[in-house]
Amino acid sequence: MGNKVIFGIYVPTNSIIHRLDPRLKFMVCFWYVILVFFANSVLTNIWLGLVLLIFMRLSKVSTKMYWSGIKTLMWVIIVTALVQLFFSAGGHTYWQWHFLSITSAGIVQSIYLILRFAYIITISTVLTVTTTTLQLADAIEHLMKPLKYIKVPVNQIAMMLSIALRFIPTIMSEVQTIMNAQRARGMDFSQGNLFQRAKKLVPVMIPLFVSSFKRAEELAIAMEARGYDPNRERTKYRVLTWQSRDTYALLLVVLISIILFALKIVF
Repeated sequence: MGNKVIFGIYVPTNSIIHRLDPRLKFMVCFWYVILVFFANSVLTNIWLGLVLLIFMRLSKVSTKMYWSGIKTLMWVIIVTALVQLFFSAGGHTYWQWHFLSITSAGIVQSIYLILRFAYIITISTVLTVTTTTLQLADAIEHLMKPLKYIKVPVNQIAMMLSIALRFIPTIMSEVQTIMNAQRARGMDFSQGNLFQRAKKLVPVMIPLFVSSFKRAEELAIAMEARGYDPNRERTKYRVLTWQSRDTYALLLVVLISIILFALKIVF
């Protein structure tokens, strides 16, 4: 893993969050993402930030490692925030040129947008570093069980999700390997404008797609050789059990939500 935490990598530590039921962690992550869009004031964003910092500390994973994993998406966040900044109207206008303008409302909305991106990415990373892909797949499959009554292929969806999560860090590592190989041949990915840099990624994407399809074919052959049948019920070696600590954690999340909505109403 080195010194980075990338979405999809599991970091084994003996933390209280690691010991929680994966179904609870998935629901808490999903609910936190919903709460992020209700936070439209300074106090509500500060409250969600404090809650997220507590989750990060309880996971016993270094904050620097979280930052190392999230900074790879900073360009996406910054570009989206700039679009929000220059194309938002309302409030006092500080600068304007044709259809571009910087307003007080645009500044506030761009800051909130950056925070929302950071919160969503980080809470998703907290989920994946504290939950193995098999546990996460079992949790999703269990939560989707009611959909079986309307003929939704829950087992296949859970398997696809688990495989996708499993290979995210592998693909990220392979991208780095291919880029290093291209740099050794004289390629410079840091020079040129945005279009030129994007064009330089073509020699990276082609071998990446080829290796991904090859890996998918090898995985399919291995699954067939082991007798995998997507239409049959699967037995579980590790059965998920809901314990008292999961109930306490759920009540804590309810309290966090109540405080958030109270701050939203009062302030």
